[in-house]
Amino acid sequence: MKTSATTPAPSGSVPAGAGVTRDESTRDRVARSILTNGPSSAAVLAERLELTPAAVRRHLDHLLDEGLVESREERVYGPRGRGRPAKVFVLTDTGRHAFHQAYDDLAATAIRFIAEAGGDEAVGEFARRRSAEVERRYRELLDAAPDHKKAEVLAQALTADGYAASTAKAAHGEQLCQHHCPVAHVAEQFPQLCEAETEVFSRLLGKHVQRLATIAHGDGVCTTHIPGPAPAAPVTDGESARTR
Repeated sequence: MKTSATTPAPSGSVPAGAGVTRDESTRDRVARSILTNGPSSAAVLAERLELTPAAVRRHLDHLLDEGLVESREERVYGPRGRGRPAKVFVLTDTGRHAFHQAYDDLAATAIRFIAEAGGDEAVGEFARRRSAEVERRYRELLDAAPDHKKAEVLAQALTADGYAASTAKAAHGEQLCQHHCPVAHVAEQFPQLCEAETEVFSRLLGKHVQRLATIAHGDGVCTTHIPGPAPAAPVTDGESARTR
């Protein structure tokens, strides 16, 4: 991907967090949109970037050839309608690396130093402290939300922090999907970051959540299952009679 003339970066990469500049190519904008918003179809990208579908498909073809994106069938939660599932495009590890190389190198080096100085327990403590700060910022939002809206409010808070999160109905509850992870490559080396984040979700939602997939482990989306309300216990004939 082309580097802005005003923002120095390693050859072939765009620094994480760099804004769109006048020199950023349309192809970079397409890739950045997928990075920020998660798996996206060509039609959605065209609408989001105000481009023609033909132009988007042309840029996607180049990104596919360069190994920066890959296509897959869109995941459908709940009953599937007629017809083939839509094709969506996601960044590959190579594509993510182009955006995050400089940040990842610094963060991984810092955490490796913590590990060498204090061992795995020190890394775990660092991850918990980092997640505790996130929990403090989200707590007021979650506490003010009704139970049936807590997952949605959590997704909105995560999106504001760059995780491009959404929720979807699932069997026996909901799924929280994070389509982007700013620390994915670091979490690949130090899974304590993902573990601490999952613990925070459980505390914020007041439920035991289960992490089903993570970008750090090669999945396209970080997916967390949030259980729904416990089903009501069936009323027996004896109990029914006593209530009459």
